[in-house]
Amino acid sequence: VAAGRQAYVVCPLIDESDAVQVRSAEEAFADLSTGVLSDLRIGLLHGRVGRADKEETMRLFRFGELDVLVATTVIEVGVDVPNATVMVVLDAARFGIAQLHQLRGRVGRGAHISRCFLVGEAPTPDAEERLKALVRTTDGFELAEVDLDLRGEGTIMGERQKGRNDLRLASLRRDREWVEAAREVALSLVADGSGLEAHPELADEVDLFLGADESAFLLKS
Repeated sequence: VAAGRQAYVVCPLIDESDAVQVRSAEEAFADLSTGVLSDLRIGLLHGRVGRADKEETMRLFRFGELDVLVATTVIEVGVDVPNATVMVVLDAARFGIAQLHQLRGRVGRGAHISRCFLVGEAPTPDAEERLKALVRTTDGFELAEVDLDLRGEGTIMGERQKGRNDLRLASLRRDREWVEAAREVALSLVADGSGLEAHPELADEVDLFLGADESAFLLKS
């Protein structure tokens, strides 16, 4: 800030919570405004701020009339302030990989050196691995693969988007080449529009493998 740059402070919650011991945006804003940053111009932005106030706060920050913006994930996308070069994410382990990757993309959008600080303890091994991955790489595809490994692939023939998959042996992540090859074979089999009618033995195997829920999912799709 002394060099003319601006900063974000990101919190996982709007208000304090008795159930979750993390810093809220309201709490951080109050502490910073009356504490170590009391001589700076600080703004507050979260989902309960009215539209007009939200737009005014962003306008002030965009034009350099605020030094620090305390916010929740409302700034995750669509915010472009090249002069903002520092982001501090409090209780970073409360966020997912995709959120943190999007958030840190709010800095480093100009010509100045930028930094993102992930603050807080990792309460689980998975949370620690998420934070380590973000420190290790800025490659969104690599981070997506780490996220897939940690969260699980979910069901292939169903609607569950995370957790253990329903394949007996294969893994979408580990066996990507085989999955892609199987897809090409499947596409060639149904390319003539007859579906599996010309391949009764394969149709029997599909019926045997799929249950009622999976069949309904495919029909709905």
